[in-house]
Amino acid sequence: MPAGHYAVIGGGWAGCAAAVTLAAAGKRVSLFEAGKILGGRARRVEIGGRTLDNGQHILLGAYSASLSLMKQVGVKPADAMLRLPLQMRYPSQTGMDFIAPRLPAPLHLAVALLRARGLECADKMALARFSTTARWMGWQLHQDCSVAELLERFDQTPRLIKLMWNPLCIAALNTPPERASAKVFLNVLRDSLGARRAASDMLIPRTDLSALLPQAAAAFIEQRGGRTIAGTAVASLHAMGETGIWRLQDRQGGDLGEFAGVVVATGADVAAQLLDEAQDLAIPCDTSALRALAYEPITTCYLQYAPTLRLPLPFCALADDPQRRAWGQFVFDRGQLNGDAGLLAVVVSAAGRAIEDGHAALLEGIAQQLATDFGRPELSVPQWSKVITEKRATFSCTPELRRPDNTGLPTGLALAGDYVAGDYPATLEGAVRSGIAAARSI
Repeated sequence: MPAGHYAVIGGGWAGCAAAVTLAAAGKRVSLFEAGKILGGRARRVEIGGRTLDNGQHILLGAYSASLSLMKQVGVKPADAMLRLPLQMRYPSQTGMDFIAPRLPAPLHLAVALLRARGLECADKMALARFSTTARWMGWQLHQDCSVAELLERFDQTPRLIKLMWNPLCIAALNTPPERASAKVFLNVLRDSLGARRAASDMLIPRTDLSALLPQAAAAFIEQRGGRTIAGTAVASLHAMGETGIWRLQDRQGGDLGEFAGVVVATGADVAAQLLDEAQDLAIPCDTSALRALAYEPITTCYLQYAPTLRLPLPFCALADDPQRRAWGQFVFDRGQLNGDAGLLAVVVSAAGRAIEDGHAALLEGIAQQLATDFGRPELSVPQWSKVITEKRATFSCTPELRRPDNTGLPTGLALAGDYVAGDYPATLEGAVRSGIAAARSI
């Protein structure tokens, strides 16, 4: 009888959170990951002798579960990430400069609004009206709608929409405002803009994403008698009657052992396949919500320049403009983040249109965007470049989306992932919260 031995399938941030939670509760854990390295869609990659991330991320001070988990496994967030106050700072050629001072909430936003450069009086009044009304509403909507419709209802100005709301929506939900859920967007704003000042801080990793949590999580699990098994894909689940015991097998039919409970923390499509093909279930699992999810890509463009190159800030917002193939929304100076000097990472969220013409066209457009927006012609000719696209980076977070949950699953089985029903969109915090909840449920 596998008393106290649990399996977690999938070594992304949700799976790591589930495995750490179980290990901390005194359970023996086997964490299975099909890939060679833990981290899922937020991990380290080795390309051409370089260590990069498969996507550049920003965390928020509101990510309480993620920050607590890091501390639990021995990662110090203050060392691992650069903490900056909430800001939307564009290159001087493109206008707006908004930065929240370190004052108590909501005073920090009021002062930031008064000091903001590049916004007209009408823009500032519109932003103040949005914040005041949203607080009065408790950051809630009775009927969901798109973010674009919400901004229209709140009479937000075109300039404010372009420079503030659209970039925040795309960064948080990875879904264009015309299709993004206003309810979920307001949840993110509630826990950042609407909470204490530190909750709105922006946290930018100084380490690679695997070092930020997954590899420390693996060490934590192993120190408590568990295992992390990379390069092993779990292909089938077998329910051992109605006992809550599960047997796992790999793709070759090899026996991976029996477990008192299983957290399925894979992508939604793999989870659906595992549940659909689970053996010996009294009642089949309903995987319709898993299979109905649509997806959005995220692209990160890495551009290497001379090591002496340095941007004015560790990261800047960029004004994307499809008309001039300027697809970048944020640029990060990796040299100011303990990375390679002269290496810039440009993020393109909801990148479907941006990647249609191929990587070469995308890189050319972004290099020219950087040169124009920063007024530095040398940025148009990088020494080296690489595009990394996660085509199914996140689910498309649309209004009234029915997300999968753990209702009706057999005893000893739970789902975890950033797509599982919750307040947040597909973020690292959403993944971590779901992993902790799944572990506790079994």
